[in-house]
Amino acid sequence: MINLTDMLSLEQFTPKVSATDRWGVIDTLIDQLVRLGKIRTEDRASVVKAVKDRETSNGTGIGFGLAIPHASVPCIQAPVAIVAHLEPAVDFQALDDQPVRLCVLFLTPQGQFQQHLQTLSAFARFLSNKDRRTQLENAKTADEMFAVFRTA
Repeated sequence: MINLTDMLSLEQFTPKVSATDRWGVIDTLIDQLVRLGKIRTEDRASVVKAVKDRETSNGTGIGFGLAIPHASVPCIQAPVAIVAHLEPAVDFQALDDQPVRLCVLFLTPQGQFQQHLQTLSAFARFLSNKDRRTQLENAKTADEMFAVFRTA
């Protein structure tokens, strides 16, 4: 079982991301992971390409106001994620055609297919709970967002 709080710290929660489209959201979240030292600066471009290639080939807007952009990349040793509340909501071409308000971007090391699937499944399961989604959408601070994950 994947414990989501093992790959998340307080700094990996962003209560307000303002971007005009999904590409801007992805750039913003990856930039934050670079600032946090989770991705090396020299690997930024290849990570952005991997996530955007995945998004282009098969969109990650899963419905209910959620998107989970993700990719496997060779430049990390362990899974990494970032959780953001998007304000305003952004079109991720979701399955239900609704704009996205919550975005979880995660990366796994290349070649760890099982870990990638387990991580995707863990986030999808966690966010399938409507009360949790509502709490995350209503959270005003990173502390409040992190608390939703810690108490689940």
